[in-house]
Amino acid sequence: MTTSVWTIHRHRRMAVVAVGTLAVSTLAALGPSQVTVVAYAASPAASTAQLTAPAVKAGLLAASSSASAGTTATQRASTSAAATKAPARAASLAPYRFATKAYNQWWARKIMVRHGWTSGMQYRALVKLWDHESHWSHTSHNRGSGAHGIPQALPGSKMRSAGVDWRTNPVTQIKWGLNYIDSRYGNPTKAWAHFLRHGWY
Repeated sequence: MTTSVWTIHRHRRMAVVAVGTLAVSTLAALGPSQVTVVAYAASPAASTAQLTAPAVKAGLLAASSSASAGTTATQRASTSAAATKAPARAASLAPYRFATKAYNQWWARKIMVRHGWTSGMQYRALVKLWDHESHWSHTSHNRGSGAHGIPQALPGSKMRSAGVDWRTNPVTQIKWGLNYIDSRYGNPTKAWAHFLRHGWY
């Protein structure tokens, strides 16, 4: 009895699987690009000519596409899980209860150091600014304008640039808010001075 085997080439990698045990899903890892499937006859009397197998190749492509979709879904789930865990990790570092005013201000002062703002004057200006804007609440929302969060980002979705957990993590909002102040005004005292003149910043 003649037994055939399939040889699958991808770049310089090769796998040989008996036809009876060919599992397309396990071969999908080879990827659809530059995949060539050829058949060889194991019998010595048979021809050594390579025979293309488009049906098997099509199966590999379909399985690879399915596997890729599964990987994408897994990555999305992992990203979502990471976003959920981020507030908990941040909370474990602060000496205050998560999302309280003291907690948020503790993180703000810590992050301000990264911007070079270490003076009490800069910190007090920021406290006054965000007291007026949101009372340091990460759930604060202005229904009229759509501004959201501790820094009252308009719209709130702008804070996504600082983290996917911008809705639930006050630390992410603080990072975004301090970056905004730095890029637009240079420091909190200048942002506060602008607020006193115009009523917004």
